[in-house]
Amino acid sequence: MSVQQQETGAPDRSAEAGTPISGLKKIVAASMVGTVVEWYEFFLYATAASLVFGTFFFPAAGTQLDGIIAAFLTYAVGFVARPLGGIVFGQIGDRFGRKHTLQATIILVGVATFLMGCLPGFASIGYWAPALLVALRFIQGFAVGGEWGGAVLLVAEHSPSRSRGFWASWPQSAVPVGNLLATLVLFTMSWLLPSEQFLSWGWRVAFWLSAVIVLIGYYIRTHVTDAPIFLEAKAEQEKAKAESIGVGAVIRRYPKQLLQAMGLRFAENILYYIIVSFSIVYLSTVVGYQTSELLFALMIAHIVHFLVIPQVGRLSDRVGRKPVYFAGAVLGATWALFAFPMFDSASPVLIVTAITVGLCFHALMYASQPAVMSEMFPTRMRYSGVSLGYQVTSIVAGSLAPIIAVALLQNYGSWIPVAVYVAIACAVTAVTVLTLRETKGITLQSVDAADAARA
Repeated sequence: MSVQQQETGAPDRSAEAGTPISGLKKIVAASMVGTVVEWYEFFLYATAASLVFGTFFFPAAGTQLDGIIAAFLTYAVGFVARPLGGIVFGQIGDRFGRKHTLQATIILVGVATFLMGCLPGFASIGYWAPALLVALRFIQGFAVGGEWGGAVLLVAEHSPSRSRGFWASWPQSAVPVGNLLATLVLFTMSWLLPSEQFLSWGWRVAFWLSAVIVLIGYYIRTHVTDAPIFLEAKAEQEKAKAESIGVGAVIRRYPKQLLQAMGLRFAENILYYIIVSFSIVYLSTVVGYQTSELLFALMIAHIVHFLVIPQVGRLSDRVGRKPVYFAGAVLGATWALFAFPMFDSASPVLIVTAITVGLCFHALMYASQPAVMSEMFPTRMRYSGVSLGYQVTSIVAGSLAPIIAVALLQNYGSWIPVAVYVAIACAVTAVTVLTLRETKGITLQSVDAADAARA
């Protein structure tokens, strides 16, 4: 493909074959299983922060909402650590490969999560309890920060150009699976045990189970290889003895693309955590819903989310990345306006519907993210580029979303300010989408060729 073709987004059919379907399915499975493991553990903390940690690690807080805010602040630590993990593992992944980086991240997040399940509470060791929780949360976030970029790129770089949106969306669909597993385990424990036992030790079982899942995920990831396009780029870098890889090179050469990636991530990340974290707080503290009922509603929504994401990825291959993403931002801005009245009804059907519809709106933005971001950066700095754009945004978006929402609810006693907050975030992403060029169907080789021409 010529540089002109790449800049205009015209598809080049000369290099679109990708890995054979049988091999691609193996790559997808390896990427997904590790992603399921790591997001199971990451979201396990989110759910536990909503239900358990506010009282177990922060009993000195003034009100119930104060304790939840304190727990969510430790939750935010993981988001602060994620960009650091993205920078470190992005540099390693661009230099040495995606496969070995992913093996390291899955072990690191597994150890941190298992140890969380072993922590004593505030009543036993005082302020050491939240301090150790924060330290393990940081390690967990650091590892997850390096996971996402490697997982999606492992698939995207193996995928045919004409169907990259579909195949690269599968690691995204692993996220609701991980969340589903975390919710399922906590639901089972909360249903089987009296409230006192669940709060004292039942929640720990979900954290300990991560050890088994980690070993399975690590084993599967030992049987995949990096994509040919990465191996070729690595050989070229070694031949030229070039140092133009990593975060510094991305910031110098692709600042516009980094800002666009952050803008795309902004509303998607905020909307997701309002739905899966703040909704639990709202339903439990305002509506008075029981823990087991809340977790059951989330399980149904996660199943639908998992099924919808690959279909949205396929849609982005057919009609384009921009219209699908833009529709997600616009619809996402409307979600809170009808979801919270549905919550207030206390109707199980309406509550499940509200959460499920919100995650479907989210999927319109989330499914095509790997394809869009992969097509923004050349191979030699793609891991660093997508990790930085994706993870830095989480500090000001997903990490703060539950905290801001709980604070707004506490100060105003109404969900309306939360709806305004979500709408503003979606407006930022909608404007960002309008600045993109359509990249449906382009080859990653053409992105590399355009990068070489610019150099």
